[in-house]
Parts: sequence; C-alpha cells; structure tokens
Amino acid sequence: MSKWSTLDQLLEKAQPYSGAGGKIWLQILFIFRILLLETAIESAWSDDQLNFHCNTLQPGCENVCYDQAFPISHVRLWVLQIIFVSLPTLLYLAYVFYVIRQKEKSKKQEKELGVARFDGANVEMHWQKIEVKKPKCGSEEHSKVKVQGRLLLTYILSIFFKSVFEVVFVLIQWYIYGFTLKAVYICEHSPCLHQVDCFLSRPTEKSIFMLFMMVVSLVSLVLNIIDLIQVLFNTIKNCVRDEDEFYYGTADLQSLSHDSSPSVLTTMVPKDQVVSVKHSSVYV
Repeated sequence: MSKWSTLDQLLEKAQPYSGAGGKIWLQILFIFRILLLETAIESAWSDDQLNFHCNTLQPGCENVCYDQAFPISHVRLWVLQIIFVSLPTLLYLAYVFYVIRQKEKSKKQEKELGVARFDGANVEMHWQKIEVKKPKCGSEEHSKVKVQGRLLLTYILSIFFKSVFEVVFVLIQWYIYGFTLKAVYICEHSPCLHQVDCFLSRPTEKSIFMLFMMVVSLVSLVLNIIDLIQVLFNTIKNCVRDEDEFYYGTADLQSLSHDSSPSVLTTMVPKDQVVSVKHSSVYV
C-alpha cells in the first residue's frame, strides 16, 4: 500500500466535505479497488507475458500475438481508472482548501478592522431584533466550510465527471476484452506465417477479477448517481426553506414598521433619541 498511501491520505481529507454516497464511494475505492489491486490483482497478472505461449517457433510471432491479445494490461487499465475517477475529487478538495484559506484571511482582516460603531453605539445592537435572514442555498454545514454556491457547484461537477470516467473505462474494458478471457487466443498477424493458437495463463482466475472490477465500477457509478440526486434534493430543499424564512422575516418587519406604539419602538432604540412629531412622539 506504500505506492497508494499519498492518494489515500488526500482522499480521506475529502470525506468531511462529501455526501453520504460520496463517503461510501471513497470506502469502496480504498477497499475494493486500491487494496485489492495492491494485494491480489497485481500478483495474478505478474507472470502474464512469461506464461503466454503460442504453438509456433517463428521469431517475433509470440510477442506480436501477445501485443494483439493485450493491447493494454488489465492492471494498468485499472490503475488509470483509479487515477481518473479520483482526479475530480482531488480538484474539489483543492478548491475546498482554497475556500477555507480565503475565509481565514477574511476573518483575520475583520478582527483587525473591528466592528463599526455609530454615535458610540454598536449598529448591530440596534437592529438585532429585526434582522432579516437572506436566502442562502447550500447543503450541510461541515466543520470548517459550508458547501454552497461555487463550492457546491464544484462538488456537483466532481460527481458528474467521476460518473463519466466510470462509464468510459467500463466501455473501454468491455470493448477490448469483453467480460471474460478465453483460454485459447487465435492469432493471425505478421510475422506469423499462418494461424497460431496462443494459450493464456490462468484465464478463469483473471476472468473472475475482471467481472469483480466491472461490478465495483458499476456500484461506484450507482453511488455517484445517488450522491448527485441527494445533493440536488438537499440544495432545493434548503433553497425553498430559506426563501420561506426570508418572506416570513420580511412580513414581520413590515408589520413592525406599521405599529406606531412607543412601547414597541422603545425596545429597538435608546430612550434619549426622540423626535417630536405633531400629536405624538416617535422614537428613531
């Protein structure tokens, strides 16, 4: 696992900023792809070319037939698949770290500038009780950053491209090798002078691994679709909820402005700020 430790550590940092489907997808990537590829699959294909034999003594024919039978090794194809499907998550994680750093910088600047005051009194204290909450569409808030706006869009795009890469590599594997390997491969290619029968090493074992990796790819694709649907549903739900709170707060503010009772307004402003108006005294 030493070769994949760096990728493991980076992808683990993306878990707090992923949905439920994304977290399960990461676990499947670690256990059923990286760990299995490191421990079992590489050893199954280690003697692939060494034990590939053809019933011919023609120089170069066996090498040409092997290249025709395996244009790309299964192991290298699955390594490329892991890298490509992990790349959108790594880019999303890099953007998360960028957003966190920008928030830390802005908080530091706010602490240096301090809170603005008006006539010796904090402005926020005057309007604290009639504050209107503006709508903000986003998903769940995590420990350091809230997934919303551009960050949410980046997460959705990462899920989309992960799904695209899963489909592309499944189609590539199906187009080159199909679903299983045959025990005998028939080769007809120069410099072979005639049709040559070539024999693969452990075709049944390799076919089982091929089917397993294809099933894992399909499961990962389903998890990506579920995660995408969940994120979109939560985003729409939060948008509708925030819109309702916004309109509710606006209605409360309007009803409060129509109420001219001094007892209500007295709770909003200091008693020493009074403006005399005809027939009544209104606090401002």
